Amino acid sequence: MGQAGDAIPIAELLDERRHLLDVACRMLGRGHEAEWVVAETYRQWYTLSEQDRVRITDPRSWLAKTAGCICLARLALPERRSADLPRRGVRSARLDDSPEEEVGQVLLDALDALAPAARAAFVLEDVFGMALVAVADVVGQSGRECAALAERARHSLRARRARPATPRQHDLVVRAVGEACAVEHSGRLASLLAADVTAFFDGGGKVRALTRPVHGRRQVARALLTLLAGSPRPTLAPHSVNGRTGLIVRHGHQVAAVISLDVAGPHVVQVRVVLNPDKLRLWNRTELALGTPSPQDNASD
Repeated sequence: MGQAGDAIPIAELLDERRHLLDVACRMLGRGHEAEWVVAETYRQWYTLSEQDRVRITDPRSWLAKTAGCICLARLALPERRSADLPRRGVRSARLDDSPEEEVGQVLLDALDALAPAARAAFVLEDVFGMALVAVADVVGQSGRECAALAERARHSLRARRARPATPRQHDLVVRAVGEACAVEHSGRLASLLAADVTAFFDGGGKVRALTRPVHGRRQVARALLTLLAGSPRPTLAPHSVNGRTGLIVRHGHQVAAVISLDVAGPHVVQVRVVLNPDKLRLWNRTELALGTPSPQDNASD
């Protein structure tokens, strides 16, 4: 029988696979994608030599960490992030049912609104109880930075659940932010931001953008207005971003940035500015670069 002593009960095998599907579903929000992640996770496991597998003392943790890394890489793909074309009818997984069932839409939207690293830190640490050192390995940041990411994710989720914005409210707030930016009214812009708002600037190492999050309404307002300064000034226009109203920033005929906002009640609680040219490639197709309206231009949510 050779390896009979290494046999694993079928209940444990199924539970392990279920756990990996839950991790992938919560991180990606898509059942079909989660299935692919689990298959890739096991492929990487069997790519290891037998000696390497024997040296792994906790295979389940190794598999969960590997699945998390794969999910994070997919979340960072240019074609998947919110700087690309809006989301289309995504189905997601529910932890207490089959991976093809839908979770509550509010939670799904809230998770979708998080930056990839924050989403990974929250899901792996809070939802699945992964040790912080393992989360840090997945996210590629220090334990302290991961703890801060998870805490900010928790705050964002609490804010959205406590003060959910209707599609119309979200649209009105985002358009007001765009108008305040266009006229450089720092006071008006700050009044539209929550006191503990956070802004993330994604340059992808391809442009000289801020590398650390900016916190606080006055600091975020200043950072946004500084970004949009210059001569000639960039123009802002509302546009559907990941299924909700966001702002596209054009410099001449080029889409130079995409701004997505997380709104709770009457205030913006999180801002994400994508400046990475790779992630803006689809936005710079001819019809978008020339400002030709698309079906999503007037979508409010």
